[in-house]
Amino acid sequence: MSLHSKKEQIQTLREQGFVVVPGLVSPERCDELKRIAQRQLQEAAAPIEFEADLKYPGAPSSKDAPGGHTVRRLLDAYGRHPAFAQWATAPEIRGWMELYFGEEPRLSRAHHNCMMTKHPAYGSLTGWHRDVRYWSFERDDLVSVWLAVGPETIDNGALWFVPHSHGAAFTSDRFDEAKFFRTDLAENEAAIRTAVSPELKTGDVVFFHCNTLHSAGKNLSDQVKFSLVFTYHGVSNVPLPGTRSAAKPEIAF
Repeated sequence: MSLHSKKEQIQTLREQGFVVVPGLVSPERCDELKRIAQRQLQEAAAPIEFEADLKYPGAPSSKDAPGGHTVRRLLDAYGRHPAFAQWATAPEIRGWMELYFGEEPRLSRAHHNCMMTKHPAYGSLTGWHRDVRYWSFERDDLVSVWLAVGPETIDNGALWFVPHSHGAAFTSDRFDEAKFFRTDLAENEAAIRTAVSPELKTGDVVFFHCNTLHSAGKNLSDQVKFSLVFTYHGVSNVPLPGTRSAAKPEIAF
């Protein structure tokens, strides 16, 4: 990736709140990542998070209900397998983040840092939200990197983004108690109507800002969708002591 193209991508991220970088990871590397994830999913290798834990719309009501042991996330991807860690700290990611933040980047192990799985039938939909809702840093300036390990479309539960929403000053009453963006308000509906869902091919990567409104639908296909997701911030933007954001040591790379 050339310096010029990185700068263009960063400019798009700053203006739009997200940017798609096509073909950043080879199909062969994605196949390897998928095989590792499938094996760990089969083994239910801890730490994992179940759909029933989250209780999002469409999720099983409990672990005893049908589909109750459907996995939502393979947690701590950085620590799960060297192949995941290698991607998280790849030179192309470091270079991109250094340019964006203007300083050394840090990988958060407390947020995202997971292989996100979306299963047919019991994989729930995710309402409109900003990731920063549960994060505690000195500044709301973090970037997540979402790798499509396989194709992502509306049919299998791809991401939706509201362009330019990362710069909007929404008041707290625009969100519900769980900090999801309320869909019952006319002014919120107007914002949601502008949303787009970029179709991702295997190896495509989305960089998106922590304040960008996004959601994801259900997986209507017959295959599990895998997405490897990590979150980064600049070294001077520290997690607040005593919060979940400071719960795990961060990675310099």
